[in-house]
This record gives sequence, structure tokens and C-alpha cells, in this order.
Amino acid sequence: MGDISESQIEVVIDAPSTVQIREKNHCLWIVIAAKRSLPSILTRFHAGYFRISLSLGSQALLWKTLTEPLPAAGGGDSNDPFRHVLPAKAFLLLWSLSLLILVFLSLLYGLRCFFRFRMVKAEFLHHVAVNYLFAPWISWLLLLESAPATLVQPGTALYTVLWWAFAVPVVALDVKIYGQLFTKGKQLLTVVANPTSQLTVIGNLVGAQAAARMGWKECAVCLFSLGMAHYLVLFVTLYQRFPGSEQLPAKLRPVFFLFFAAPGMASLAWEAIVGSFDTASKMLFFLSLFLFMSLACRPTLFKKSMRRFNVAWWAFSYPLTILALSSAKYAREVKSGIADGLVLILSSLSVLVSLGLTLFTALNSTTLFPKDDHDPIHIHI
Repeated sequence: MGDISESQIEVVIDAPSTVQIREKNHCLWIVIAAKRSLPSILTRFHAGYFRISLSLGSQALLWKTLTEPLPAAGGGDSNDPFRHVLPAKAFLLLWSLSLLILVFLSLLYGLRCFFRFRMVKAEFLHHVAVNYLFAPWISWLLLLESAPATLVQPGTALYTVLWWAFAVPVVALDVKIYGQLFTKGKQLLTVVANPTSQLTVIGNLVGAQAAARMGWKECAVCLFSLGMAHYLVLFVTLYQRFPGSEQLPAKLRPVFFLFFAAPGMASLAWEAIVGSFDTASKMLFFLSLFLFMSLACRPTLFKKSMRRFNVAWWAFSYPLTILALSSAKYAREVKSGIADGLVLILSSLSVLVSLGLTLFTALNSTTLFPKDDHDPIHIHI
């Protein structure tokens, strides 16, 4: 009996020790894998991934706009047909998800700046990559505008501090990029201009809209004038297609949608400045709608870029959402059935595209950081 009890005690002692060793080995494997994967991710990560936060942030602003009550002429709330389509809880969930993703991307890019500074510098010198350095600040400004009233409101000290924190980098990048081009630096605008250059314009316009929301009309007009001056020069340059200008690879053709994002954003910014969707805002909205229809009639232009999933696909979502936003503002001004139908079509298209991109991104998460994107000079963003 003594021998049996001793053997039982030995079994009880040996079993946990084996499990503990296996657990330690498993944890060690996870730590080693994380250490190996993080440098690889930082090498392949670039500012172009902020397309995702741009799209989600603008989507949150669209949902907030559609769920906002409109004051009627005689007091109270007007009967807005789109107010009850999107529940308020869904907007709060979307805004929280957008904030979480933007914080994650910002932390990841912060680590890249610290551990891969040479690659970040190469992005700054690249004619396409430099424009996406505006994307993080545009995303933060969009989230600031779409923030729930219970968290932050325009005119409060927190809103003002956050606006300065997000708008100053946009102006600093403007001074650096356009100042160098204006004084004949190393590159000419006719050579480096491409559709992604319009992100520099959008950054100023989003900053102007956020400033107008808190009553800073002079600051808003200043940023709006800077953005529109740059837009006119870029639009003419891109429209004429000067010989010698660098062409975008086929996989980046979704960024052509930025052509109608800039005038759509300008209509929203001007509406925020003057307080109504006046004739100037309508003209910019119609220009945006025309450019969208021009691209929509040429689906073969994007055939090559749609063969394999790429983060550049997210370039479809943000411009569509901005166009839907401007159409919502237009419909509330003119109050017609045709305008309401246009809002329904564009908003539904925007939501479906965003949901589809989210699904594709989740299904292709393993290929989100392709191995051929390690060279920062030829980075595909």
C-alpha cells in the first residue's frame, strides 16, 4: 500500500509540471513571434493605411449629420425623413470603432517614426507618400467634428485645444510642401502633381470646417482660402496632364475618386462658414457630383486595381461619403423629393462601400502588409 500511494503522489506532481512547462514554452513562442512580427509590420506599414480612418471618420460624420434633428421654421424639430433611419446607438458604436482604429494606427505610426525614421523620411520625400501624411490629421479633425455632444462640443476649451493640435500640423505641412514648390525647390508641381495631392487641399478644408463650427470665422476663411488656392492650381495642373508628369501605378487608380472629394469638402466648409448651403456651396456640390458621374461612367479605369485586394481600395469610401454629406446639406436647403432621393442613393452607396471594404479587409487581414511593400522609395500607397 505504501508503494502505491507514493506512485500516485508522483503522478500528481509530474502532471502539473509538464503542463507548466508547456505553458511557458507556448508563452515564450508568442513573445518571440511578436518580437519578430512587429519590426516586419513597422517596415511595411505606411501613412496610406490612414485611408481606413479617413473613411470611418467621414462615415461617422455622415451618420451624425443624418441623425441630427433639424430646427423647423416655427420652432421644434422639422420632419426630416432621414433622422430615424440610423439609430443613435449605431452612430455611437461607429464613432467609438473609428476612434479605436485611429488610435491604433497612430500608435503604430508613432512606433514607425521612432524605430524606422529613415523610412518615414523617405515617405516625406516621395511624391505620393508625402500627401498621405495629411491623412492622420484629417482623420482626427473628422472625429473631432463628429464627436458626440456628451464628450466634446464646439466652443469648449477641450475642442479648441484639440483643434489646434490637429490643425497646426496641416498648416506646417502646407508651408513645407507648397513653400518649396513655390520657390522652385527640388521638384516642380507639374512633375510631382498627382490625384493624392488633393489631400493637402482637403486637410485645409476640414480644418476650416472645424474652425467654423466653433465660431472662428476669420480662421476658417483663412484655411478655406489656402485650400481653394491650392485646389485651383492642382486642378488645372492635373487636368492638363503636362508631359513628364509621373504616372500612378494601376493599383492606385482608386485615388482618382479624390477628384470629387475636394469640391465636395469645399461645399461643406463654405456652408459651415456662412451658416447656409448658399449658391457657392451648391456650385461646388454640383462640380463634385459631375466629377463623380464622370468617373462612375468609366468602370474599366479601375479594372486592373480590383484584381487583388489592396489597402488602396479604401480610397473609394471617403470621397463617396463626402459627396453623400454634401448632398444631405443640399437636400436640407432645397427641400425637394429629387434631392432627398439623391441623398438616399449616395448615402446607401457610401454605407455599402464602407461595409464591403471592412469585410474585405477582415477576410484579407493576412495580406494587409504585403512583402513587396518594404521599399519606402517605391512604396505603394
